[in-house]
Amino acid sequence: MENHQQSDRLSWGDTVFLHLEREGMPLNVASICMLEGEVSFEDCLQFVESKLPLLPRYLKRVVAPALNIGLPSWEYDPNFDIHNHVREVTLKHGTDTELKALAGKLFSAVMDRQRPLWDITLVRGLKGNRTPFILRLHHCLADGIAGVGILNALLDANPEAPPLPKKRIHLQVPPPPDAINSLMDGVVTSYADFVKRILSAWADLLDMAQRMAANGGPLATDEFSRLLPEITAFTERLRFNVPYRGPQKFAFTEIPLADVKAIRHKCGTSVNDVILALVTATVRRYCELHGDRVKGRLLRIMVPVNLRGSESPGELGNRISLVPVTIPLDIRHPRKLLAAVHRRAEFLKHSHAAELVSLAGGLIGMFPTSVQALAGPIASQLPITPFNLVCTNVPGPQFPLYLRGHKMLQCYPYVPVGGEMALNCAILSYDGAIYFGFSGDVHAAPDLRRLEKLLRSSFTELRDIVGITPPRKKRVRAKARTAPKPAPVETVRMSIPLPASLPSMGSKRAPEPVPATEREKVQTQFIVA
Repeated sequence: MENHQQSDRLSWGDTVFLHLEREGMPLNVASICMLEGEVSFEDCLQFVESKLPLLPRYLKRVVAPALNIGLPSWEYDPNFDIHNHVREVTLKHGTDTELKALAGKLFSAVMDRQRPLWDITLVRGLKGNRTPFILRLHHCLADGIAGVGILNALLDANPEAPPLPKKRIHLQVPPPPDAINSLMDGVVTSYADFVKRILSAWADLLDMAQRMAANGGPLATDEFSRLLPEITAFTERLRFNVPYRGPQKFAFTEIPLADVKAIRHKCGTSVNDVILALVTATVRRYCELHGDRVKGRLLRIMVPVNLRGSESPGELGNRISLVPVTIPLDIRHPRKLLAAVHRRAEFLKHSHAAELVSLAGGLIGMFPTSVQALAGPIASQLPITPFNLVCTNVPGPQFPLYLRGHKMLQCYPYVPVGGEMALNCAILSYDGAIYFGFSGDVHAAPDLRRLEKLLRSSFTELRDIVGITPPRKKRVRAKARTAPKPAPVETVRMSIPLPASLPSMGSKRAPEPVPATEREKVQTQFIVA
């Protein structure tokens, strides 16, 4: 256990998110998960605690290396208490507006680094026979893909409530490593990681050169000459590209996945293309609503791309690169806009943009950790706008998940804001719907909730022009669900072997598994994080 513990260090990418964070500008990923019926807090507390053996990193905190030499490490929290991570809040009025205000307040707060960097807030009193819980994870712990994997590990695919353990789990926490050994291990690990990144960067560069030569390279195409002015142009600030001050607001909405897939098939694009076209149209409408000029202007969207291989879909941490998608903001016709997005996404895919950005990021990560720790908070406040906004799109499970028999009805994702990107958008597909979460600085986007209606209007316009007929809605009344009484709890000491990594996102089976062909349809050209 000790050897494993000493080698359980953050990657350079995870460390960057740790160093960029500053007070008032948290770097967390999160989601609001809406459960059906009334959920007991004691049930939720005990249920989450019973899942901790599957998630050993939930028991660990981040410990800085001695003298800032090397990478930080994950070490077990000797004072771990589940009550510091699972809390209960009761709404006063029980409205969705109040829930969004609560979420914005939580998303504006930095988590205590002396404890494991996650928490769950169970929200009581929401109208409509619903019980939301808000899950927060620090970005150094997980990106969007890993966050879905954690959610998949926390919840069940079986609607039957599993029995809670009669005896409370007490995990034996290993002692912290020796300071001298930890320092030496940090030096050795950092040097090995430095050499590994150099060799990996060189291999990636040669591989990209070979593939580009085999394909003729982007320089050999007319498309490159047409898109070159867009690619090389400076990012022009929009009204929400101002220095982040905080606090934050949060807004969310949803659209049917079936309609998006129908648009995709009819137009010969991808699900990701449709989503980017909708976000672009929504931003254009928002700018025009405030009287801003859009003619001749470009929208540069940062799209995170998942770099995990098929062998490690549930890998924790951050395994992403970034793709800068630049789209003209003044294309009003929805179908023409979708075609423009598809053309640019295909170009970036074939020009290996994600690999190039990942290579550049790896070179930046070679700077000593002490330099990164000093430069991170300063860099997050510089007046630089490399992108107008972040747009993450995470494919989630297409079958319902349950907490103690309570179905998760919706799942609204959150992505942090900061620097001069004071408005961002997170997207998650789950059980037949696509959920949008808009996060924004209250000073940069005080009317953030307008984006909900503007996105639905953009979707309706595109769907109607393409000729997709929406299905008739069936009225289904939610049945009241009474939470089962929590089982009696007694404390015992148990020695539980902790797994070295998170179970694969695909490790659970739904009652009716989704066919492989259907799962492939949900995947996009850029499977993003």
